[in-house]
Parts: sequence; structure tokens; C-alpha cells
Amino acid sequence: MIDHRKLGRELGIFHSDPRSGAGLPIWLPAGATARHAVEEYLRDLERCNGYQHVYSPPLGRRELFELSGHLDHFEDDMFPPMRVSEDDELLLRPALCPHHCLVYLARGRSYRELPLRVAEIGGMYRSERSGVLGGLSRVRAIHLNDSHIFCALADVGAEVASVLRLVDVAHAALGVRVSGLRLALRGPGEKYVGSDSSWDLAESLLREALGDRSYVEAPGEAAFYGPKIDIQVADAAGREWTLSTVQLDFDKPARFDLSYVDAGGARERPVLIHRSLVGSMERLFGYLIEAHEGAFPVWYAPLQLRVLPVSADAAAAASSFAAAAVEAGLRADVAVEGGSLGARVRDAAALRVPYVAVIGAREALSGEVALRERGGRELPPMPAADALRLITAAVTEGRGPC
Repeated sequence: MIDHRKLGRELGIFHSDPRSGAGLPIWLPAGATARHAVEEYLRDLERCNGYQHVYSPPLGRRELFELSGHLDHFEDDMFPPMRVSEDDELLLRPALCPHHCLVYLARGRSYRELPLRVAEIGGMYRSERSGVLGGLSRVRAIHLNDSHIFCALADVGAEVASVLRLVDVAHAALGVRVSGLRLALRGPGEKYVGSDSSWDLAESLLREALGDRSYVEAPGEAAFYGPKIDIQVADAAGREWTLSTVQLDFDKPARFDLSYVDAGGARERPVLIHRSLVGSMERLFGYLIEAHEGAFPVWYAPLQLRVLPVSADAAAAASSFAAAAVEAGLRADVAVEGGSLGARVRDAAALRVPYVAVIGAREALSGEVALRERGGRELPPMPAADALRLITAAVTEGRGPC
């Protein structure tokens, strides 16, 4: 059975070290490269769909999390406070929404600005028990593809439907296979905030936005502040994980006293939609490593092209071609060492490199390369420029339009 923990180590994606701490993985160069490509794609996708990106600090004063309700409802999952002075304590944040509410409050807002879509791939921290930690799927340091949409009540349905469409686009580009959708609802108990009427309205709006999509209801699985749509994936062992989510929240806008001026000059309170297209980078890559068995789509493969000179006579031509590939925006290197050509081809295959370019004395003289695709298919020798266009087209096609 494929296990992302083992394969992730073999491919140099991430590393775990007890000196760093449980649930605090270290992203190695190959993993950081793939993650950077995915993050860049997500920011582009969001930007093209009306999102504005911010940076916010991964910690805040105690008062911030008292205001947001996290200390009342989430304190057991938060790390202990850091005392700066007698009257000042800082806490690592368990979520990004409090800071994004402060973004909204940075100045007055008009109805003309709504929906305001604030996005960030930001760090947050949860004090998970050591017994539930595992690889990248369950960690304590989380980098979330997060967004908060502030909108009028009348726009909630359209915004949630738009989010679900963007989730579909991102999943298709990444190669995510959804195992099911879950509508997480309020259950019995006192862990929830807000009125019955606000919960009934929020649940109704999410049901309408789901339309004809198939889903199951999950009473008791809602966030403390509102219902949510969880989009599930299954790992290689068949365990389900929540990857993407859309959540409705009437509570935070009231707690933070958020408002906007409507067309008639009156002050109205916005609705808050919490949304993540692909969840955290950690859980996403834990899933992707297993789903693709380490053979990531070419557009976010850590190394997209390895160039192999057959002999020393072709080394200069190989280096020149690799440099041209890098200049064209590809991630490429040259492997001169490592034994015979066959051994170097096998090494590239073990690393799941999508394209290998073989250059012998004949290709060096003619300005051609012989491409081998991941999986073993060999293409006839072609001009170097054509080979670069072929690989670049595969990257562009796989990544998809903005």
C-alpha cells in the first residue's frame, strides 16, 4: 500500500525530526518546489476570480481570540499563551478568520466593495494530541489556503456556488478525486453560538447552493459558529479526510461589529463565508503524494526535465539545453554522474521526473534531443526548441487557464 510518509521521504518531499517536534514537518527542496508551484497557481486562480491577497501574523493578543470566540470554544486545541508583559499575552492562532476580520475593519466599507474576498495562504497552529499526528495529514503547524468572503445576505447563494465551482477547477488541475460531500449541521449540545433562526437560515442557504450535487448530512459536525460544506477525499488506506470546505458565519460579523453602508446610507451587517479550495498544504500534499504515487502532474512536479548526456562529448550540449529549459521557465537539471545512461534513466524514473532528454554525439551535432516521457514512451529525436515547446505546452495545459 502507498504511504505518503514513506514515499515522501524517498522523494525528498518532507522530513520529520524529533528535534523539530511531532507534527512539525520540514519541507525539503523537492517538496518546497512543488508546494510553491501549487501556491502560485492557487493565488493566480483566486486573483482571476476577484480575490485580494493579504499577509497577517500567525499570532495575536489574547483579546483578539476572546473577541472571536476561539478561547471560549476552541481553547483546548490552542497552544498556551506567551506572556510578553503583565497585561499582554500572545497566542498562536488556531484560525485566520480573526485577522481577516481586522482586514475588513481597516477602514469603512461600502456596499459597492462587496463581496470583499480576502485570501491568504497563512500559518496557524493547533495543539493536536501526539497520538493523532501522522505524516502530513495531521500536523500542528498548518499552512491553510484560506479565504473569507464578506458579502450581503442576498449574495450568499451565488458566492457559495462560485466557491464550489472554483473547488472543481482546482481539484481538476491538481488531480484530486473527491470521495463525497458532507453538509455539517448543528447537533445537540451547547458548543454552538447564535440563534436558531440564524442557523436555520445558514443551513438553508448551503442546501440551496449545493443544488443537485450529491451529499450526506452530518448533524453535530458543524463549526461552533455555523454550518459548513466539507468536501472529502480518501487516502490510500481508505480513510476519509476533509480537504476543501465552505462555511457560513453570522457570528463573527456580530462579534467584530462589522458593517457596511448600503445604497440608502444605512449601516448593514455583512455575512461571512469561510472558504478553502484545497485545505492545508500539508494535508493536500499528503493526499497528492498517495493519489499520484509521487508522480505529480508535470506542472507542479519538483523537477520537470532531466537532461542526460550519453557521453562527455555531449555534456556541453546537455548543459546548454538545460539552461534553455530553465530560461523558458521549466525546472530542469543535468545528470552527468551516476553511472551508465541506463542507470541514470532509472534514477530519473525513481524520482518520477516527467521528461528525460537524452543527448548523444549525434544529437549534439544536429541540435536535437531524444525525449522520454515518464512511463517509458520514447519520442523520436526533435529539435531542441520543439522539445521545449512540447514540455511547456504540457505544463500550461495541465495547470489550466486562470
